[in-house]
Amino acid sequence: MLTNSQLKRKIKTWIFVFIVFLILSGVTAFPIETELAFLIDHSATFPEYMKTWLGTVYNEVKVVNINYPHLSYGTDWLAFAHIVIATVFIGPFFDPVKNIWVIQFGMIACIMIFPLALIAGPIRQIPFFWQMIDCSFGVFGFIPLYITHKNIRLLEQQNKYV
Repeated sequence: MLTNSQLKRKIKTWIFVFIVFLILSGVTAFPIETELAFLIDHSATFPEYMKTWLGTVYNEVKVVNINYPHLSYGTDWLAFAHIVIATVFIGPFFDPVKNIWVIQFGMIACIMIFPLALIAGPIRQIPFFWQMIDCSFGVFGFIPLYITHKNIRLLEQQNKYV
């Protein structure tokens, strides 16, 4: 059985990792045209359908940025939203038992990625492989939050008997 301090350290580590990756996944929305150009330049090992998709998206983003730069403001807000959501996780970082609701909220949000990707994806003509990439964010976000949730519950139980 882990001690209180070991549990707290484990909880803080998982929350820190989650915050870092949430921010990183968000800020990648800022330089989207540059990132797409990089992927295309390094796509030699990609399957042909992925190369085609990335080329199409790159051309569309480039045209939008040249002719309608204000539309990219939406992805700026997407990036900002990731940063704002990440700051909410500071609460459970410092007081995990009191702020377990934030972890639960995050787990629910991770689950909600699936219906959004699988419903909006076909409507927006997003290829299935890309919908699966989007869904992977739900999986890889849920795992550390689930581990954190379990550890917070253990910490809560241990503190009842202290």
